[in-house]
This record gives sequence, structure tokens and C-alpha cells, in this order.
Amino acid sequence: MRNRVDELRNKISKDCLKAAIKQQGLYLLTVPTGGGKTFASMRYALHHAQKHELDHIIYVIPYTSIIDQNAREIRNVLEQAGDENPWVLEHHSNLEPEKQTWQSKLSSENWDAPVIFTTMVQFLEALFGGGTRGPRRMHNLANAVIIFDEIQCLPINCIHLFCNGLKFLTDHAGTTAVLCTATQPVLNCVNKKYGALEIPAENELAGDTADLFRELKRVDIENRTRPGGWTKEQIADLAVAQVQEKGNCLVIVNTKDWARQLYEMCADLMNQGDDGNIVFHLSTSLCPAHRTEILDEIRQRLDNKLPLLCISTQLIEAGVDVDFNSVIRFLAGLDSIAQAAGRCNRNGNNDISQVYVVNPDNESIDLLTDIKTGRDKAKRVLEEKGHEDFLSPMSMDRYFSYYFYERADQMTYPLTAKQAGRQDTLLNLLSDNPLNVGREKDAQKATFSLQQSFKTAGRIFKSIDAPTQAVIVQYNKEGKSIVADLCAAYEPAKTYELLKKAQKYSVNLFPNVWNKLVKAQAVHPVQKGEEIYYLDEQHYNPKFGVSTEVVNEMETPII
Repeated sequence: MRNRVDELRNKISKDCLKAAIKQQGLYLLTVPTGGGKTFASMRYALHHAQKHELDHIIYVIPYTSIIDQNAREIRNVLEQAGDENPWVLEHHSNLEPEKQTWQSKLSSENWDAPVIFTTMVQFLEALFGGGTRGPRRMHNLANAVIIFDEIQCLPINCIHLFCNGLKFLTDHAGTTAVLCTATQPVLNCVNKKYGALEIPAENELAGDTADLFRELKRVDIENRTRPGGWTKEQIADLAVAQVQEKGNCLVIVNTKDWARQLYEMCADLMNQGDDGNIVFHLSTSLCPAHRTEILDEIRQRLDNKLPLLCISTQLIEAGVDVDFNSVIRFLAGLDSIAQAAGRCNRNGNNDISQVYVVNPDNESIDLLTDIKTGRDKAKRVLEEKGHEDFLSPMSMDRYFSYYFYERADQMTYPLTAKQAGRQDTLLNLLSDNPLNVGREKDAQKATFSLQQSFKTAGRIFKSIDAPTQAVIVQYNKEGKSIVADLCAAYEPAKTYELLKKAQKYSVNLFPNVWNKLVKAQAVHPVQKGEEIYYLDEQHYNPKFGVSTEVVNEMETPII
């Protein structure tokens, strides 16, 4: 083992192995970032599934951006050359159209592998979404181990739905669930009237978490916020100075606009020369294949101790395995700051490194409620606790108590009159449904009748507030080849394989960006009548990804 961090990772993994023989139920795995949660939780799941003869291990991840990395790591351990069938299935889900044709139904994913990597969006859709896709997968949630990675990313409006669904699976469907994170949300402290989780203290797989966080402490959080905020020029100067002093630096921002502006300014300041790129940009406007290439280059430079500055949105926080000497984080939720800290001194090569928290002077996040509320509550904790450890479980509990109190009225999935015909909640529609105008008034008859509004709930339910539209981009030769083959393919089996490959070349777009691209006639269906789209290659920037403006000249095909 290289150092103390590796010893602690090994201890966490062994503790998970010992706990695998315990009875089925609901468990926590609360481990500091960089503590080896992925392998430790999978080790637990494999031995627990063997002990209790369970059918599947389902690994639920908050974002599609890290499915590739985690699935690849587990596949390298489980799969061997010559295996008749793959052990690990990656289900990115973003290329499944909302309205399915018979062809797309045949080519959709049904979760029939032993180990399934999917997203929180798809887990929630399987339980609460309308249509036929959820029911085709829901049975796989029973008699299984479900690992929820970075559980703090659970959508706020789905908290009570999630808690009730998970209680049903663990109490009645033979399922074991593990909630994994370094920043454990207090799901046992939400309103019990609407559904909260009851998790005994002895069901913490990592044991004494307070002691573990002390032993794995590798960074200090420095609150550098100032009245009026930091200008773009000041943040760029700080980042460049950190590279010059410490060799490399990661800056994590809250918006794509800030990422692009800061990248352009830092690239000018660093004067990238003959030794290759020094400044890198990462955001979800880049397709996964493109991001993977950039991350591989970043890791290579870090390994070779070459100068490096990376400007990224928060996509790099959730489980991406990189190790910087210095991190600068825009003020956001304390859980996000803790996740950012996990990219700093990750392997314990330095005694203690610094994570600088700064507040930009001009940031448009009023419509980003999760970030804005998290920022305000984190600011409160940072100011209250002075110089104490902001990454401790005690600090995180305090932060989430403030955050959940502020947003308690949103946890039942509130509905407008336009959505449901009356002001109500989705939790009500799926439970006792007291506002149902057709409700059976006779208590005895009501016992034997369904009062719920299942169809309405299924039609309304969306696990994210702003549903996105996926588009396949023609990045590098493989991306172009996939688009060409999809446009020519009519066989469902061939389409299924192509869509699996296309997941690495797709980008999820918010409605405002999608509408601009549609207006520019830059997106096209791969087949007439299908809802799977590709993007003109002229609208994909080699540095910033999808662009609503023309950024590339279209290549002339050679015949």
C-alpha cells in the first residue's frame, strides 16, 4: 500500500465484506470522498447477493457523466475474456424517446444483466413514471441489491416518493439498499407523516464515521468569500497563481457560461505552448466520449507532474477520480464543496491541501434553485462554525437540516392546477388521494377500491424539474459513423447496438438550447417518425461542445 489513505480504503472494504452476511434491509455507507466507496460497496453487494441468493445488483448513479468510469472499473474486475454474456450493463437512458414506437420498444433496455449501472432518473421512472418502460424494469428492483451512489443528489421534489418507494422495496420485495455518499442527507429527519427512512445506527457499514472522517482528513476548507464577490480577472489570477505555486489546480464553477469565460481568460494568461494544453475545459455540453478523452489527458499530465489548470462545471465532483494539489470552488451547497474537496489531495500525497471557496461577483443562478438555496445555506454554516471542520458529518447534518427546512414544502412533488386540474401533490395522488372528486365516501367500500390517480400521476411525473432532450453529436470518426448507420438502420437488433454505442456521443440539452438549435435547423431525426435526433457537425465546438451557433465548417464527403 502506498500510504495511510490506502490503508483506510482497505479497512473500509473489509468492513463492508464483514457486513455482507447481515440480514437484508436498508444500510448506509458514509465514507469521505476518495475512500473507495465504489469498490467497497460492490464488494458488499456481491457477497450479500450470494448470501441471500439475490438476482441483481443495481448501481444507481446521479449523472450519466460517471456511468462509463464506474462501469468500466467494475467490468475490469468481474468480466474475463471468453465470458458467454456480459456481466455489466450500462444504461445511460438518455436516448430513449418519450413516445415509443414499436421499433424503439424492441431496441430499449430491459435490465437483464447481473450487474446494472443506471441513473437515479431511470430508477425513479421505473417506480413512478407512466408508459410501459417502467413496468418492464420494475420487477428487477425486487430480490436485488440496490446501491445508491452520491445519494445527496436525490431530486428535492422526489424525496418523500423515494423514501416510500424504498421502504416498500426493502420491507416487501426482498431488496437490500445501500445509501452511499460522503455527505449523507438526513432522510431520517424529513417529515415522517409523508415518509422518512428509519435506519438503525448499527446499519452504517463504515462503522464510526466521525473517527473515519478525522483519519481521512486531507484538506482544509478556506472561506475566501468577500463582500461584493470576486471578479473574473481576480479568480483567473488566483487560479494561475495556484498552478505556478503548486503545479496544478482545479476550478469548479456553477454555470457553463462561467466555465467558458474563465477558461478563455486563463488560456490567454497561461500562454499554452509547445508542451501541449495546460488549460482544460469540462462541461456537460461535451459528449461523454469527448469528456473521457479530456479526463485521460488530465490524468496523464497529473501523473507526469506537468503544469495543469482545469476549469469545470460540477460534473467533475460526483465520483470522478482525479487528484489535484489545489481546488477553487465557487460558493455552492456544502455537499458540493465537500465533493469538490474530494478532487484535492485525493490520494494523500500531501499532508494537508487547501480548497478555496470564492463567491463570483456576477452569477446568474436565480433560476437554479438547488444551487442558489444550497449556496445560501452553506454560507450560513461557513459563517456560524468559524474555523471548525466544515467536512465533518456534524457540519453536514447541520447544513442539510437548514436546506431541508427551507425546502420542506417541495418534497411531496407539488402540482399546479394546470398539471392536475387542482393544486395537489403527486404523493397525494399515489397515496390516499384526499382531493379525488370520485373518491368513495363509504369507508367500508373504500377499503376495497382503488382511490389513487395512477394515470394522472404517471403522465405528470418527471424526476427532474427541467426535462432535457438528448441529441447525438458527430464527434470524431466513431460519432459520425454511428449517426450514418442509425440513419440507415431499420433492424431493431442493429438499432439497439447502435444506440448503446451512441450513448457516449449524446448530450442532454435544456429546452432553451434545444429550441435555438431547432430554429437553426441544426437537429434532425435519425429516422422519419422517430424521436432520436442527431446534431449537425457544424454546431459542435472542439473545446466547448454543443453550440447554438455555427462553429465548424462542414466536411465535404469524398465519393
